[in-house]
Amino acid sequence: MKKFAIAAATATALTLTMANAAFAQTAATPMVVAANTTTQEVKEDTSDTWITTKVKADLLTEKGIPGSDIKVETNKGVVSLSSMVKVTEAQKNTAVAITKKIKGVKDVSAAGLKAE
Repeated sequence: MKKFAIAAATATALTLTMANAAFAQTAATPMVVAANTTTQEVKEDTSDTWITTKVKADLLTEKGIPGSDIKVETNKGVVSLSSMVKVTEAQKNTAVAITKKIKGVKDVSAAGLKAE
């Protein structure tokens, strides 16, 4: 909910900046560029959060995978899987395959999954 509020505030700021740029022909352009950068960062954060949530949900619902023991982190579409609990090589491969199928995932690192 907090990220949605930030995204809404950013969108409002961007809209107001663009409206000001339409009426003023001076220094409004750098503000638009800065606002666009902030909007892109918010989109990346939201996308990473969505990917993390989707991966975690899919791992939790997959039979034979200790989904509740696997930690999922996403940074710019790259998903890192790790666990303090040992998993089999087959479970590790299945977790990676599930993760790679999710829209927006650019790469998967399973180096943190301890295989038996």
